[in-house]
Amino acid sequence: MIPSTQLGFHLQPLLEQLDQEELSKFKSLLRTLSPHDELQHVPQTELEQANGKQLAEVLTSRCPRPWVEKVTVQAFDKMGRADLSARAEDELRALAQAQGEGAPNPEDEKGNLEEQEAAHITEGKQEGSRSMPKKTLWKKNLWPGVSGDIHHFPRGYERLVPFYNPEMFAEPFPHTVVLHGPAGVGKTALAKKWMLDWTQHDLPTTLQSAFYLSCRDLSRQETCTFAELIAKKWPHAQEAGPEILAQAQRFLFVVDGFDELRVPSGSLVQDICGDWKKQKPMAALLGSLLKRKLFPKATLLVTTRPGALGELRLLVEQPLFIEVEGLSERDRRDYFLRHFGQEDPALRALEAMESNPALSRMAAVPAVCWVVCTCLQVQMEKGEDPAPTCHTATSLFLRFLCGQFAPSPGGSSGPRPRAPLSAVCLLAAQGAWAQTSVFDREDLGRLGVTEADLQPFLDRSILQEDADCEGRYAFVHLSVQQFLAALFYVLDSDAQGDGDRCPRDVGDAQRLLSKEERLRNPTLTLVGHFLFGLANEKRARELEATFGCRVSTGVRRELLRSVSAASQPFSSAAHAKEAVSRLYESQEESLVKEAVAHVEVVSLRLQNQTDVVHALFCLQHCENLQRVSLQVDKGVFLENDGASESDTWAERSRNDQHMLPFWMDLCSMFGSNKKLTFLDISQSFLNFSSVKILCEKITSATCNLQKVVLRNISPPDAYRNFCVIFAGYQALTQLTLQGNDQNDMLPLLCGVLRHPKCSLQYLRLISCSATSQQWADLSSALETNQSLTCLNLTDTELLDEAAKSLYVTLRHPKCFLQRLSLENCHLTGAYCKELSSALIVNQRLTHLCLAKNDLGDRGLKLLCEGLSYPECQLRTLVLYYCNVTQDGCINLSMLLQQNSSLTHLDLGMNHIGITGLRFLCEALKKPLCNLRCLWLWGCAITPLSCADLSSALRNNQNLTALDLGQNSLGYSGIKMLCDVLKLQSCPLQKLRLKIDQSDAQTQELLREVRESNPNLTIERDNQEPKDKRPSSRDFIF
Repeated sequence: MIPSTQLGFHLQPLLEQLDQEELSKFKSLLRTLSPHDELQHVPQTELEQANGKQLAEVLTSRCPRPWVEKVTVQAFDKMGRADLSARAEDELRALAQAQGEGAPNPEDEKGNLEEQEAAHITEGKQEGSRSMPKKTLWKKNLWPGVSGDIHHFPRGYERLVPFYNPEMFAEPFPHTVVLHGPAGVGKTALAKKWMLDWTQHDLPTTLQSAFYLSCRDLSRQETCTFAELIAKKWPHAQEAGPEILAQAQRFLFVVDGFDELRVPSGSLVQDICGDWKKQKPMAALLGSLLKRKLFPKATLLVTTRPGALGELRLLVEQPLFIEVEGLSERDRRDYFLRHFGQEDPALRALEAMESNPALSRMAAVPAVCWVVCTCLQVQMEKGEDPAPTCHTATSLFLRFLCGQFAPSPGGSSGPRPRAPLSAVCLLAAQGAWAQTSVFDREDLGRLGVTEADLQPFLDRSILQEDADCEGRYAFVHLSVQQFLAALFYVLDSDAQGDGDRCPRDVGDAQRLLSKEERLRNPTLTLVGHFLFGLANEKRARELEATFGCRVSTGVRRELLRSVSAASQPFSSAAHAKEAVSRLYESQEESLVKEAVAHVEVVSLRLQNQTDVVHALFCLQHCENLQRVSLQVDKGVFLENDGASESDTWAERSRNDQHMLPFWMDLCSMFGSNKKLTFLDISQSFLNFSSVKILCEKITSATCNLQKVVLRNISPPDAYRNFCVIFAGYQALTQLTLQGNDQNDMLPLLCGVLRHPKCSLQYLRLISCSATSQQWADLSSALETNQSLTCLNLTDTELLDEAAKSLYVTLRHPKCFLQRLSLENCHLTGAYCKELSSALIVNQRLTHLCLAKNDLGDRGLKLLCEGLSYPECQLRTLVLYYCNVTQDGCINLSMLLQQNSSLTHLDLGMNHIGITGLRFLCEALKKPLCNLRCLWLWGCAITPLSCADLSSALRNNQNLTALDLGQNSLGYSGIKMLCDVLKLQSCPLQKLRLKIDQSDAQTQELLREVRESNPNLTIERDNQEPKDKRPSSRDFIF
């Protein structure tokens, strides 16, 4: 590799602008964006420990310069640090100008299509004076001010391709290159351009022959030889001899549109061979080429949309994947300026589009930019505000379509193209279901569509005709096709006299909206999205007025059914995101109200401002909402509200101020919705302003929140603000706080507990950091609080000293705690005597969890002393993973035989073995044993212990639940148990076993037990319970 001794920009000052978290993200992206492991010679530890200065030194001295320049800009963009990527690009441009040469712009790596990068494709020559026709893709070019035979190519991608830049890649460089990206970003144009470069000797090596294979055309190809397949481009292929294989490294095969390939499942990997003159199904030939059985030394260039990447990865050998991302923000700005010709209207239209991030992402494609500009220009020339049109993609595409067919000012309206619209919508729908955007005359004839039907849409560039193939058509972009496909479902076919016009291969609205179909065919996702957008009365009237067609309202029922298809469609964050996005797209309040009328539980992940706006639009209509779970991703709010002079901070601050009103309205539902009682905010990145707004809304007089969960929230001092407002908040009964590492939260929480209006019954502090004195203060507060009955300190580093003060509190007569969890609090058996004495005195505590503490047999012995007193009322004891052995079971056995109050005992993950279980079984046989549930998950129990267990079950009349999961009992052990379980007198109702599903004998035994004892439920232990232990459900929560 050639080290990057002189970059086109100063890397060190850029990296020093990153904070620690951003620097770690940058390092992670370096590996992700390293297609050929350019960092393989840099030790992982050296990379991880490097600061900004050291990392810059590593990259500039030990990695190839082109890769460093490219990946730096890409990483900054993916991190959201556009300010740093812009600085790098500016320095690169300045260097290029100073050197007097056109140095590639790193922005090109993302699909720069600027005019100065335009390439005019002319005729190329192949070996043997064979000519390749001019590769104009479509008859019309949508780039402003550019003639139809000129195309713009992102030349920066060439630096990533081995046959353009062989010195960047260690030999042998990858011979398969995959261009992937969404529809319309220029993958095909780029592939054809490289194909011509290959044949015109524009590459560093002398390579000549190139072949273009369209997957759409291949789908219609019958059985043939590979020689016949390429004979159109190379007529002498069928006569060529074995010597052709020796020249294979001179061949380039372009496999275009892999996502459009329609072959039976698995056919690409069946019957593959290396004989290019042997008759094979087309799929076998293509699979042989991709798997490198045919022409193994040739270079392959494959283009595909992202949906087919998974299948392609399984086929190609050692590929290089290059993502073609389309227009950058700067490119889009240039496009708008060229289209409008004047800066003011161009920037006004651009601002309107960028107010909708989803629409702005779609505009990375030049064709969508053209749609947006064309639509907004018509509106602005009428003096209309473009902003409302950009609220949703549907409104934009609808206004574009209607604008194209609106009568000219002062002109006659003329006949309205109702029939052509119906025909084109049918064509669009059929293509969406068939996952194709290109149609020929055969397709038209099969659907009953004439070329005359297409003419109005060809005249307006909504459809385009292939320049090289007469009678082949394509929609200007997939999104336009998806919009028209959605329109197909709302046009009233009866009113148009079409009757049942839906062909067999076009599914109905119910299928379209089903999750299964969308997983099978991702193209349908946006069609369904547009369908929601068309369920708007105002938009329906606009369609009817423009095209003279009637819009059906019957699809509304299917839309509502799709929203409520899941049992609780809003309880999953993924489902809720899709549901609120679709409902927002409709902009129809009556539809939203009906869709969310019965919603009680909502779980939302807010990743950007769009998510907040969508959630607000829907949740304000949820009159029966009872529970809300929120997750706010990093970047939604400005992380530091403090003063800063940087331009980037100022811009982000403006965005934050724009965002906060929506957040305020969203938080207002806590007061406006009387039924809302539960709020869970987890894994969230807030800031001072957003926390302040949230606290104000929670403390409003109308708020009725009773249960609040706050997990892993930043900034850390947010917990302090919440504790302040909870003091005297009488409605609150349950509070969970997790993830705070500040020592100043616990004193405020003590104030909450001491407040005379405190109604808190359940408090959960997880991973809470505090001093011994602060824990002592909390213990003291528990002595004055008369409402708290449940305290959970799971995963808190309490240690023995702090726990001792809590044990003292348990002895206090005014301590009302009934359930206490000290799981994984780093306790030992040292102070179990104090806990034991507290259990004797305290007659309210009924549930105690000491799981994952190293108490050992000595600590258990001390506990048993206290548990043996008749005054002790403890019923549930969890000793999961407490280092208890057979010796500890001796004390437990003695306790259980003395009419102890214990009814639930969890000894999971303790190595009690055969002897320990024997002691427990002896206790189970005694009439004074009151145990009802016994959990022995992973206790090293063997088949040898099953005789003791069977005897105990035969004599015990109280045990209703037994967990023997993760114990290898074998067929013999399970058979001994089953002999008892078949008895009607056996009181056991639930049994958990480790069962080998492939053991037919064991399965037959269990079947017989179920028939003999229908009251018994046998669960198969197929996963480790860990944090979801069976005892947890019966303990506190």
